[in-house]
Amino acid sequence: MDVFQLTRALIDIPSVTLEEQAVAEYLAAHLRTMGAAVELDEAEPSRPNVYAAWGAPDVVLSTHIDTVPPFFASREDDVNIYGRGSCDAKGIVAAQVEAARRLRNEGIGDFALLFLVGEERNSAGAAHANKRPRGSRYIINGEPTENRLALGTKGVLRVGIEARGRMAHSAYPELGESATEKLLDALERVRRLPLPTDPVLGATTVNIGLLSGGVAPNVIPSSARAELMYRIVAPGDTLLAQVTEAAGTLAEVRRVLEIPPVKLGTIDGLADGMSTSGVGTAAEGVIVKFSTDIPCLTNWGQPFLLGPGSIHVAHTDNEHIPKAQLAEAVDIYMKMVKLLKSRKG
Repeated sequence: MDVFQLTRALIDIPSVTLEEQAVAEYLAAHLRTMGAAVELDEAEPSRPNVYAAWGAPDVVLSTHIDTVPPFFASREDDVNIYGRGSCDAKGIVAAQVEAARRLRNEGIGDFALLFLVGEERNSAGAAHANKRPRGSRYIINGEPTENRLALGTKGVLRVGIEARGRMAHSAYPELGESATEKLLDALERVRRLPLPTDPVLGATTVNIGLLSGGVAPNVIPSSARAELMYRIVAPGDTLLAQVTEAAGTLAEVRRVLEIPPVKLGTIDGLADGMSTSGVGTAAEGVIVKFSTDIPCLTNWGQPFLLGPGSIHVAHTDNEHIPKAQLAEAVDIYMKMVKLLKSRKG
């Protein structure tokens, strides 16, 4: 099964977050045919990570096996493979598996594959795996970067803001207190806050993603809430304190989730002799604005981030991955493993 066939086979096994077991079992069976020592390790009941090793790993290739909804099956044309998870991240899984097969054919050992559940929601698989490291010095995480080596990733700060009021008949607003109006005033203050910047990672951004309140148009609302997603370039404590101060007595602010930003290294010689123009260097790498499993894999070695496909089509109804980038990624992953294994110390 070549990398294109494996990509389509993986896409056609639905694995929306929380429903990853079938694709994990398929991968485990496939990797056993390649001579790997395979473990299915449940992060949560019926949600196994897949770990496959050839010896004691110096380097681990890793990505996630869950997808966002809704599932839709694969198809292909001369240029692309389409389907849910094609670029995020089942094509990456296939490229890493094919790289492993070719590395073994060249007699190279002491590396592993780690495929994780839950990245699209809360990195449950990565958090579980981090409690069971295997002694690797390096981990290569796969996410869609168009085969450019990432120099860093922004983090995430999810903030909940809730206002409370007093319910009343809307014909007599003087008898009530509108939670929605208080929330809107708080959000206006929060939107005026200056946001942190970083010389490498760029600017913090914010999205007001969820907004709700009230029970009916003719009722003064007694509660209203919003959830904001900041893409952060520094630890979130200071920003959270600023949001809390801006909201003041209008609303209560709470931290829902924080994933820290990460600055990543480069690999000398990676671009040398490669036919692709996509492999980044320290001078031409990419900063990704999305978050990854990397902050939850601190016990697996120094992290690197690279994968085929574009994040701009991930999570869309036109999700696809270029066949040329898939083939290219196999060569790049092989070279990354070889270069990292050759490092001393």
